[in-house]
Amino acid sequence: MAVPQDKKQLIDAIEKNYRLLKIQIDRVPPLHRASKVMEGHAKDTVMSLDDLLSYLIGWGQLVLKWQKNYQNVGLIDFPETNYKWNELGRLAQKFYLDYKEYNSQELIQLLDNVVLEILRNIGETTNFDLYEKPWYGKWTLGRMIQFNTASPYNNAKNRIAKHLKSA
Repeated sequence: MAVPQDKKQLIDAIEKNYRLLKIQIDRVPPLHRASKVMEGHAKDTVMSLDDLLSYLIGWGQLVLKWQKNYQNVGLIDFPETNYKWNELGRLAQKFYLDYKEYNSQELIQLLDNVVLEILRNIGETTNFDLYEKPWYGKWTLGRMIQFNTASPYNNAKNRIAKHLKSA
């Protein structure tokens, strides 16, 4: 899928990639979703499907936080408070820990809710604010949302498919 260039394309990309991700998630037997068998987000680590869901929830929550902070105060601590862009593996580990007490079904429900809230926020944002002005450096808000929603959903779908193929 091409990189979204407007609000409609962004919504379509998120919805499509999330729908395809959910199909792959459903292919993993529930009893195997907590097994650490997939390549992790940090070098030389492994993760479970539950960890992957936690990672996606964590990034989705960050997207929501960025939007809220920008609207309310205009300042955003990228990518997250106390983390730098070169520490994304450490941030992934934080996300795994943040949601370790949840089971797979609860994680899927949390992710569904995050995706719906992101889509609702996009729906309430003008195309101008999403794609016609810089938001973070040279990146537009729409592009930053896509980097942290539609793209990771596609990556996660491919990770699961690769794991299922090799299992």
